[in-house]
Amino acid sequence: MKEYLAFDLGASSGKIIRGSFEGEILTLSQEHVFPNQIIQLGEGLYWDFLNIFDQMRTGLQKAAARKPFDSFGVDSFNNDFSFISPGGGLLQPVRSYRDPRTRRHEEAIYQKISRRDLYRLTGNQLAPFNTFMQLAAMREDGEDAWLDRGARLLFLPDLMGYYLTGEQYTEYSVAAETQMLDWDSRDWIEELLKLLDIRRETFAPIVMPGSIAGQASASFLKQNGLPTFRHVAVCEHDTASAFLAAPAGADTATLSCGTWTILGAENDRPVITDFGFRHNIANEGSLKGHHRICYNVMGLWILQQLKADMASQGQLFTYGEIQESAIASAPFQAIINPDDPVFYPPGRMEQTLRENTLEGKRRMKDAEPGLLFRMVYESLALQYRWALSKLETLLARKLGAVSLIGGGARDKVLCQFTANALNLPVIAGPVEASSAGNILVQMLADSAIASICQGRDIIRKSFDLTTYLPRDVPAWNEQYQRFLTLAHPEEE
Repeated sequence: MKEYLAFDLGASSGKIIRGSFEGEILTLSQEHVFPNQIIQLGEGLYWDFLNIFDQMRTGLQKAAARKPFDSFGVDSFNNDFSFISPGGGLLQPVRSYRDPRTRRHEEAIYQKISRRDLYRLTGNQLAPFNTFMQLAAMREDGEDAWLDRGARLLFLPDLMGYYLTGEQYTEYSVAAETQMLDWDSRDWIEELLKLLDIRRETFAPIVMPGSIAGQASASFLKQNGLPTFRHVAVCEHDTASAFLAAPAGADTATLSCGTWTILGAENDRPVITDFGFRHNIANEGSLKGHHRICYNVMGLWILQQLKADMASQGQLFTYGEIQESAIASAPFQAIINPDDPVFYPPGRMEQTLRENTLEGKRRMKDAEPGLLFRMVYESLALQYRWALSKLETLLARKLGAVSLIGGGARDKVLCQFTANALNLPVIAGPVEASSAGNILVQMLADSAIASICQGRDIIRKSFDLTTYLPRDVPAWNEQYQRFLTLAHPEEE
C-alpha cells in the first residue's frame, strides 16, 4: 500500500490528510486539523505563517507516529507571499490577499496599465488580490525595500516547502495566478516586470506540478524526529488541486465551493478574448492538458462571516442549523449580488447584508436570521447560473451537469439550490477535493497512476457522490429574471 500526505491550507482552516492507495481505491483520513484566520494589525491584514508552519510540523509528526508515508505535498490559496534573505531568513509577515492596500491604490495602478491591457497580457481575472496588484500597491506605499535588496519572493506554499527542504522554487499553478505569467513561455512577463521595476531574479525558478521538489532536509527531520520523505510540487493552488479530483467529463462544469466559489471547465488552451475581459473570466494553470477557464464568485465567505458576526452578538448557529433555518424560511424574499465588493472585507457582515439587499430591503431590515441565510443561498445559486452562461458563451459549448466539490458538497441547501437555479443535475463530492487532487499528483510523480483520467476513475470508485436533481424550476427561472434586472442591469 502506498501512503501519501497532503497539507491543505484554506482561509478558515488547515489540515493534513493521509491518502492510502491500494491499487483501485483511495482512502482519505484526517491526521491533523487546525483553525486559520486573518489577523488584523493596524490597517493591515496578515496570515500567521509561523503558526501555520508549526501546525504543519505537528501534523507531520502525528502522521509519522501512526504510520510511515512516502511523500508530501502542500496546496493553499494563492497570490500571498513573503521574502527571504540570501541567508534564508524570513523578512516580513505574510500579508493576506484581502488586505485593503490594493483597494486604496487600485485606480493609481490602473493609470500605469489599463485593465484591458493587463487582461490581454495575462488572461487572469482582474481582482485586487492578485500578486501583481499586491506588488504594485507595495510600490505605491513605499513598502518595497525587499524588492530592491536582493531578497527572494516565495509564495505561501513554496515558502513552506523551502523551510521543509531548503529548495527555492515557484510551482506553476501558483505562478499562473499571479497576473504576471506568460502562457506560451511559462515565464514572467517582461513588460510587467519593468512596470513594477522588479528583477526577474526576485522570483524563484518555476517548476511544473508533479516535480519532485526535494527531500525533507536532514535538519528538519532531526529537529522533528521524522523519517525521510519526498516533497512533491503538486498543483499548489488549492483550486487547481481540487479540479483534478472532480469526477467530471468534458461537458461538465466544476464548481469548487469553499470560502471562494470557483465555477469553471477544463480546456486544452487559454481563451483570452474581449468577451472574457468584459465578464472578467479567468484563465488558470494546472497540469498539462487541464487548463481551466473559471469565474470566481464570492462564495461561502459571506455565510462564514455572517455566522461569525452573529456569534459575536451571542447568536450561535452551527452550519446544520443555518441550513435548517434557511429551508424553513420563505423563498425569494430578497436578493443580493454576492460579488458586490461591499461583501469582500471581513466583519460586520449582518449589517452589510441588511443594508445592501437589492430587493426587499425594508423586509430584510429586521428579518430573522433564517431569511438572511436563505437570501445568501439563493443569491449564490443565481449568480452561479449567470456565471455558467458566460462560461458557455466563451467556450462555445453547453455544459450538461455540475460537479460540486469541496466543503460546499456537505451543504445540502447549497447543492439543491444550485441544481434548481441551473436546471442541471449537481453531483456533490468529494468534500476533500483539494487534498484528493494534491494526492493524485503525488501518485503521478510516484508512477502509481499514469494520468489524471485514471485518477478520476479512482475518485469515482472511492467516494460516495450524491446527485441533486432540479426542483421548482419555473419559480427559479422567474427569480433569475429578477436577479438579472437587479444584480446585472448592464445586460438589460
